[in-house]
Amino acid sequence: MYPKINEYLYIQIASSDAAEAEIVYKSRIAETDEDAFLIEVPIQENNGRLKKLFVGDELSVYFVSEGGIKNYFYTHVLGFKEDVIRMVRVQKPAEESIFKVQRRSFLRVSAELELAVKLDSGERFVVRTDDIGGGGLSFLAAKNIKLEVGSNLSCWLMVPFRNGATEHVNFAGEIVRIRPLDNGRNQAMVKFSVISDSERQKIIRFCFERQFDFRNR
Repeated sequence: MYPKINEYLYIQIASSDAAEAEIVYKSRIAETDEDAFLIEVPIQENNGRLKKLFVGDELSVYFVSEGGIKNYFYTHVLGFKEDVIRMVRVQKPAEESIFKVQRRSFLRVSAELELAVKLDSGERFVVRTDDIGGGGLSFLAAKNIKLEVGSNLSCWLMVPFRNGATEHVNFAGEIVRIRPLDNGRNQAMVKFSVISDSERQKIIRFCFERQFDFRNR
């Protein structure tokens, strides 16, 4: 499902500058045609500044559909149209490349990310995740690490993005299941118990980028 005319888009711009890449701009679809959306010049909501775009700029975009579902896609700037207002022409994505992300059903992907963990006992260790999503993750741990269902964890996760930037995500989690593996390790399933919305959005963005890469292999 494509966004419609007058719907708002929320845009992040691919940049090697991590701070710039985190800024979310707001725009509105003014026109559509077979191959492109014509959108208003994006604006930074907190200060009202317009964002100048250039041909070839890569954009990560989402729009919100009924039920609060966020629909994500990638696109790039094709050109501009001068009218009563200046409009930016961006590539219309293939409809099947648009990902829906619901709060109750977060996208989950396989990923080996570095995770630093601190248990309530004070024990610290570093492991690799097995998979991750907006609601939680799993990690693999050696048998000598004492884990129990219900244990509370303080965690710091390294999250790399397509633009080369790496973010650290801090959250508190709870072990909800432990599964022994044939290789002698344990897989611990963790749900996020305390995580800010901005930190969760970093994880969702990573999952979206990873899923996009999988589909384009």
